[in-house]
Amino acid sequence: MRPYTILPLAFLLPGCVASVVGDVVTAPIKVVSKTADVMTTSQSEADEKRGRDMRKREERLGKLARKRDEAREDCADGDREACIQYEALEAEIAAEKDRDI
Repeated sequence: MRPYTILPLAFLLPGCVASVVGDVVTAPIKVVSKTADVMTTSQSEADEKRGRDMRKREERLGKLARKRDEAREDCADGDREACIQYEALEAEIAAEKDRDI
């Protein structure tokens, strides 16, 4: 009865060995390609990042502009602190516009 159980195992063993050998041989190639993919940025990824940065910048400029407009109205009503805040916000907006994306 023993030869009947060993015989099927003899047919399965070469397939397992071939699979393991194939994995071992291709592993370094997979690691190198994954590393190269992680280390480089595709053009579409760069475009997406630039678009996100531009949207964030526009959002920030919008918030600053709204604050500046409120400060300008308060300044026109005679609030001296609002005038100082208005000038500071104007400078901050100008600096944000000059900043590279």
